[in-house]
Order: sequence, then structure tokens, then C-alpha cells
Amino acid sequence: MLEKKFKTEEAMGRQSTYQPSKRKRQTTWGFRKRMKTAKGRKIVNKRRREGRKTLTV
Repeated sequence: MLEKKFKTEEAMGRQSTYQPSKRKRQTTWGFRKRMKTAKGRKIVNKRRREGRKTLTV
């Protein structure tokens, strides 16, 4: 039989980088986090001016 030349990610013991978590997502990129800093408010206002449907996550 033919041997596999490439190991799969599972065999190498690696995991995918993105491990979704709603709480982590909100606390990192959410509206309240943006409004805490001057630069965050600037981002939100810029997105408002552009007419974005969603301002933050």
C-alpha cells in the first residue's frame, strides 16, 4: 500500500487558530469597549459617517 506523505493536523496535535467565544468577541471588539477610548469612538464615528450597517461586533 501507499504510505501517506503528509500528516494531518490532528496527527500533529495542532488545533485551528479560531476558537469562537461570544464573550471574548464582545469584550475585545464590542461597542462598549470602543466607546471607552478616544480612538475607539473615532472608529465608531467614522463607521457611522460611512453608513455602515453594523458599527461594531
